[in-house]
Amino acid sequence: MNILIWLWLGAIVLFGVAEVATEGMVSIWFVAGSLAALAACMSGWSLGGLTPEATQVLVFAVVSAAALVLTRPLVRRFMTRPHIPTNLDRVLGMVAKVTEAVDNDRASGAVYVDGKTWTARSADGSVIPAGTQVKVEKIEGVKLLVQYSEKVEVVK
Repeated sequence: MNILIWLWLGAIVLFGVAEVATEGMVSIWFVAGSLAALAACMSGWSLGGLTPEATQVLVFAVVSAAALVLTRPLVRRFMTRPHIPTNLDRVLGMVAKVTEAVDNDRASGAVYVDGKTWTARSADGSVIPAGTQVKVEKIEGVKLLVQYSEKVEVVK
């Protein structure tokens, strides 16, 4: 049996294992190229004045490149997940009402925003008294980082 058959079978297995081991589509195109080269090898086909081995390498390269060019945009569309805002994203930039004084030194503070009470910390380290309106600047874990400003606009 021709040793090149084993080479192309090994390439199919290698690229297939690499594809399974990764999360993204990275080597499936080379599996297609290896399959086409294996078919060229088994048929003994040679292109023009090229040797059968050179023809197989050329078939591998052309089929792999064609598979990549033709399917990559489609694969990207299916693998790219749209960003869906969560409750966390929705409160960023919103105005909240301080329900428990925010004091980073005492690790205390709570705000009410979007119908929920959240643990809060001051973004700049200042103490913010209860009843104050603040703007949600950032989220760290399950805590909102809020900022007091004289000109907080209430967003409805």
